[in-house]
Amino acid sequence: MGEMVDSAEAARRLGIKLATLYSYVSRGILQSHPAPEARRRLFDLDEVERIARRGKSGRQADDHSIRITTAITQLLPTGPRYRGIPAVELATTASFEEVAALLWESDAPAGWVPLELPPAPEMTMRNRLKWSIMMSGARASLASDLRRPSIVEMATALLATIVDCLPPAAPPGRASELRLDGGRTVRGSLAERLADRLAEGGARPEVVRAVNAALVVLADHELTPPALAVRIAASARATYFDAMLVGVSASSARAQGSASELAHALLQDAESQGAEQAMDDALRHQGVLPGFGRREYPDGDPRFSALQQEVERVGTPERFAVVRAVLELADLHQLPRPSVDFGLAAIMFAADMPRAAGLVITTIARLAGWTAHFLEELDEEPLRFRPQPVYVGAT
Repeated sequence: MGEMVDSAEAARRLGIKLATLYSYVSRGILQSHPAPEARRRLFDLDEVERIARRGKSGRQADDHSIRITTAITQLLPTGPRYRGIPAVELATTASFEEVAALLWESDAPAGWVPLELPPAPEMTMRNRLKWSIMMSGARASLASDLRRPSIVEMATALLATIVDCLPPAAPPGRASELRLDGGRTVRGSLAERLADRLAEGGARPEVVRAVNAALVVLADHELTPPALAVRIAASARATYFDAMLVGVSASSARAQGSASELAHALLQDAESQGAEQAMDDALRHQGVLPGFGRREYPDGDPRFSALQQEVERVGTPERFAVVRAVLELADLHQLPRPSVDFGLAAIMFAADMPRAAGLVITTIARLAGWTAHFLEELDEEPLRFRPQPVYVGAT
């Protein structure tokens, strides 16, 4: 046995409190030794330093993780299940509004009427989404009301408002047909309004069906980092709009919206240069084929199959042939299987949508899921997310 230190010094070197140190001892993580004088315990300095180094290397010396129990989404090889119902099944049998109500365990209000906001300034699409959330929170009545019915009402208004703030892709006369009339009644589902805003051909039934399917399968994917960020905000009892802004902000540049954008660019290049050249360029510059491969689904993303069947209905035979050529070449070379991101990109490509459409559709879909996580977290004790840090800085 080497040099011994007392409990205060051991706790200091580990960067923990004395109570945690005693927990280490009781759980067998660290061994204590009796001191020559009574009522004192000593600790082997070598053992303490070994545990401290383990903490520095990234492994927790103590398990302060919080297990988050959830009844919202379960990930299975067959795809996500919302409240026990397969998402790929809901993609063809339910509207996005119905799926949102299922996730929220609520009867969502009819209409989904947007808030009246001033015209959005010129900005990137990601910033426009954030602007819509911030302005909605500023215009909402009693935004700090955390009762479930109030949050559901805020959620329906927010989702409708984000769609209403999108720049129209269609000529002015057609885009206005799905907006508000004098009685503040909204015509059309969210999928219809989105298709009208995003697709050059407007809200054709086949495009609406495809957009609705994409919204449904993308609505939630369990505890992704943005969903966890939303739950932490809810645990701190942030307002609903602030929590949704946290979710959008936590969606990094490599989030699904950007993955579908890169896959959309791949399809455009395949149309102009051929599938082989476009895929070779993508692999050379990015190292991976965008929109292919998801570690949660090593045998293939079931959500892609739910969207693949919509692509042929949406676009021209020539566009569908481009999509098929990319898929066949990827299969021939045994590349990873296509993911939901490629399915969304194929819909965008077939329906002649802008590249930013993937980010918009993904964000609007995920807002429904994040709302469900926000509501579920409000049933927990506040401020429960407090991991134990292991201090490794200067003393």
